[in-house]
Amino acid sequence: MKKLAQFEFPPELVPDFEKAKRLEWITIAYFISSALVIFLAMGNSQTMKTAWYDDVLSLTPPIAFQVASRVFMKAPNKQFPYGYHRVANIAYLCSAVALFALGAFLVIDSTLSLVKTEHPTIGTVIVGGHQIWLGYLMIAALLWSTIPSVILGRKKLPLAKHLHEKNLYTDADMNKADWMSGIAAMLGIVGIGLGWWWADSAAALLISVDIVHDGFTSLKQAVFDLMDQIPKTVATEQPDPLLEQVRETLAGQSWVKDFSFRMRECGHIYLGEGFVVPAQEENLIQHIANTAQTIEQLNWRIQEFVITPVPELPDDESA
Repeated sequence: MKKLAQFEFPPELVPDFEKAKRLEWITIAYFISSALVIFLAMGNSQTMKTAWYDDVLSLTPPIAFQVASRVFMKAPNKQFPYGYHRVANIAYLCSAVALFALGAFLVIDSTLSLVKTEHPTIGTVIVGGHQIWLGYLMIAALLWSTIPSVILGRKKLPLAKHLHEKNLYTDADMNKADWMSGIAAMLGIVGIGLGWWWADSAAALLISVDIVHDGFTSLKQAVFDLMDQIPKTVATEQPDPLLEQVRETLAGQSWVKDFSFRMRECGHIYLGEGFVVPAQEENLIQHIANTAQTIEQLNWRIQEFVITPVPELPDDESA
């Protein structure tokens, strides 16, 4: 049984991968501290409880990334001849579910608060012998829960594109959701202080629509990747331009009369098969080997492209 070659990233991308791992460890430590700070300042505030759930759910993508990064580097074997690349797709699915669940939770929680016309109150606490409004401590805790998320998310986005890391990209989306929900929570606390009981729920509901949209889009793409949909780009989830390059490469071969091909994502890498009607039989094996090598050299993501000569193609598969 032929096993796939052991490969995950080319040497020039290894520093980016190591940087991504460090960022995810920092993210885990940060969200644990943020969840602890939010918990200590929570009081009876529903808004702060929502922010705490937000921080806890935000641990899912970085933990999934760290677990997957320890698995997908394993060498292929007899039991897993294609290697462990697909664990990256599973991590992506876990992160997408967490992002969608966060958005859905915010929608339900905010809607219920508005329907019930809940009038939350924020009391005072004694700090250093002085009585202060608890809302100030809540806002300080939310600032810690918000500002670092913006920085972490922005640092992850370019790495996710370089590494073709959809899980990391979803994590950056999750960080965006964190600071948006954090801002909504702060507005809510200020609104409560001004007597606007509806302010926090209305702001959270408005922001949650965007989070649900991002979560649903990521969840749909994660499921489609596991169903072997054609490769899509990380940022826009549009067909990868590499597909057109593969098509042009096959079309440019003088020994090829007709062809069709298919490709799928397997974690960070692509696997593909080409079905070719030869225009000539002379040196056919060498032509096949050279063309497959040319396609595999188009980009590091194309890890394996197998070409099979066939006498003819079905009408609907002809290029």
